[in-house]
Amino acid sequence: MKVQSKVKDNPRVIAIQKIYSKFYNKDEDLTIGKHRFKKFIKDVVNGTIERDDLITEELEIHLKGDLVLSHLDKLFQVIVKCAVFELLYKPKTSSKIIIKEYLTASNAFLEDSQTRYLNALLDKISKKLRNHNE
Repeated sequence: MKVQSKVKDNPRVIAIQKIYSKFYNKDEDLTIGKHRFKKFIKDVVNGTIERDDLITEELEIHLKGDLVLSHLDKLFQVIVKCAVFELLYKPKTSSKIIIKEYLTASNAFLEDSQTRYLNALLDKISKKLRNHNE
C-alpha cells in the first residue's frame, strides 16, 4: 500500500498523467491539487504542452532512423516528451537524475521491457541534447 501512495505522490507521475489527459482530451482541466512540488509539476506540464512541436522536432532530428515517435504507445510518447522537456529546459538538473526519475515514474505505467527501452532511448537522447546544447 505504501508503495502505491508513493507512486501517486511522485511529481513526474502526476505530470505524465496530466499531460496524457490534455493531449488526448483537449477539454481536460489542468488544475493541480495541493502538492509540495506543485510549481515543478505545473512547469513540466505547461512547458511540455506549450513546446510539444519543438520537443517532437528535437526528437525527430536526434533520433532519425532510430525511432518513429508516432509508432510508440501514446503513454510512452508522453513520458519521452516530459523527459525531453526537462533535458532541454532544466539545465541545472543532471541528465542522470532526469533519466532515473522518469524510469521510476514509468514503473507506474510500463512493463519492464518498455522501461529498459525507455532507459536506452533517454540515455541516447540526453547525450545528443546535452552535448549539442553545451
